[in-house]
Amino acid sequence: MSTCVPLSDGFVNGDVSFWFRSSGLPAPGAPLDGDIEADVAIVGAGYTGLWTAYYLKKARPDLRVVVLEKEFAGYGASGRNGGWLVGELAGTPERYARTHGEEAARRFQRVMFDTVDEVVAAAGAEGIEADVVKGGVTTVATNAAQDRRLHASLAHARRWGWTEDDVRLLEPAEREERLRVSGAVNAVWSPHCARIQPAKLVLGLAEAVRRLGAEVYERTPVTEIAPRTARTPYGTVRAEHVIRATEGFTAGLRQYHRAWLPMNSSMIVTEPLGGLWDSIGWEGGELLGDMAHYYMYAQRTADGRIAFGGRGKPYLYGSRVDDRGRTHSWTVEALWKLLTGMFPAVAESKVAHTWSGVLGVPRDWCATVHLDRATGIGWAGGYTGHGVTTANLAGRTLRDLVLGEETELTRLPWVGRRVRSWEVEPLRWLGVHTMYDLYRRADAREKAGLGRTSVLARVADAITGR
Repeated sequence: MSTCVPLSDGFVNGDVSFWFRSSGLPAPGAPLDGDIEADVAIVGAGYTGLWTAYYLKKARPDLRVVVLEKEFAGYGASGRNGGWLVGELAGTPERYARTHGEEAARRFQRVMFDTVDEVVAAAGAEGIEADVVKGGVTTVATNAAQDRRLHASLAHARRWGWTEDDVRLLEPAEREERLRVSGAVNAVWSPHCARIQPAKLVLGLAEAVRRLGAEVYERTPVTEIAPRTARTPYGTVRAEHVIRATEGFTAGLRQYHRAWLPMNSSMIVTEPLGGLWDSIGWEGGELLGDMAHYYMYAQRTADGRIAFGGRGKPYLYGSRVDDRGRTHSWTVEALWKLLTGMFPAVAESKVAHTWSGVLGVPRDWCATVHLDRATGIGWAGGYTGHGVTTANLAGRTLRDLVLGEETELTRLPWVGRRVRSWEVEPLRWLGVHTMYDLYRRADAREKAGLGRTSVLARVADAITGR
C-alpha cells in the first residue's frame, strides 16, 4: 500500500467490507443438499433477493420460498455499498417517459421517495438495528462548472415535479452550519435519503426472512437458470418462478454475460475522528455527494468515522469480478486526496479500511424489473448505484408479479423494460475506461478554472449512452 496515505495499525484491504468489521464475517449457512421443489426460487441473497422473499412470505406464508446464495447473505453489493438509502431514480425520467409518458415517470419518482420510508419502517418493524438516520442528502459544488450543473440539476428536478420540500438550494450560512466542505461554492439538500449501515441491514433482513419460513441456502452457487429451474453443483431447484437477483454478479451467469456490466466502486473509511468533528460539522447525519463527473459519496458513520467512496478501477476486462474486494493503492490515494481536499482536518487521521464492490449497469443506465410468465423467470437490477432503495421496490414489485396481481407497482415504467446487451470485448473495456478517463480529465479542467462543463464530459456521456 502507498506510503502517501496514512494507514492505521489495524488497516485492512478488502475482506469484503468495513461494514462487517464490528460483527465479523458471518459463517455461511448450510448449502443445498439435493434436488428440491419450491414455489419460488430466488438466486442471490442480497437486498433484492431477500426483500422479494420477505414480501412474498408476508403476503403468502404458505409459499415455499427458497433463496440460493453463492457465499453468504450480503456478500455482494448489499454488504459493501456506501449506506445511501436514497430516493433518486436509477436512470433518467426522460427515458422512462419515452415508453410510458411523463406522468408515469413522475409517479415512479414519488414511489421511490416513499420507498425510503418503507425501508426504514420495515427495518423498525423487524427490530433491525441498522444505524438508520434520515438526515437527507447534501450535494455540493466546489467550482464554477459544478455550480452550473448544480443549478441545472435543480431546474431539471423542478421540471419533473420536485418541489421545495423535495430539494432546495442551501443558503451559505445553512450550508456551512450543516457541513463545512472546503471550497464549497453552493449546495442543495433533499430530505429523501437516510444513512444506513449496509451489513447490519442485510444481515437483519436475512434473519427476518428465515423467521418467516423462507429457506436460505448459502455456499450454493447457481450455475444455470432455465425455465422454472435453478441448477447448482449440489442439486436442482424446480419452481414455478425463478428470480434472478444477482445485480453486479449477473455477468457470471453465461447466458446473461452481457446483460449488465459489473461496474467497480471503491471506498475508504477513516479512524474515529473524535475532536476533528468540530471543524467539519456534519451533526445531522446527512449523506454527502458532489457534482463532479468522477463523483464521490460519503457518510458520517455511527461510530464517528467518514466512509468515503468513488470510482477506482472502474471495470475489469471480460466483466470479471474481484469478489474479495481488494483495492489498488492508487485508488486509495485518489480517495484520500479527495477526502482531505474536502475536509483538510481529516489529514490528521488515518485510513482504517478500504474495499471495493460491483454494481450492475444496463446499457441504457436504467433499472428494470420483470417476470416472464412463459418461462417463470423473473429478475430485477441494473440499479447503477441506487440499489439500497430500489431493491426494496423491486422486492415488492416482484411479489405482486409472482402473485399475479395488477397493482400500482406493476404499472410503473421500469416493469418489463428491455434493453440491448453491452458490446463484446474489447469494446466494453475500451468504452468504460475511455469514459472515466475523459471524466477525470474533465474534472481536472473544471477544477483548474474552466467555468462550464468540459466538452470531454459530454463526449464521455455520448460514448456510453448515459
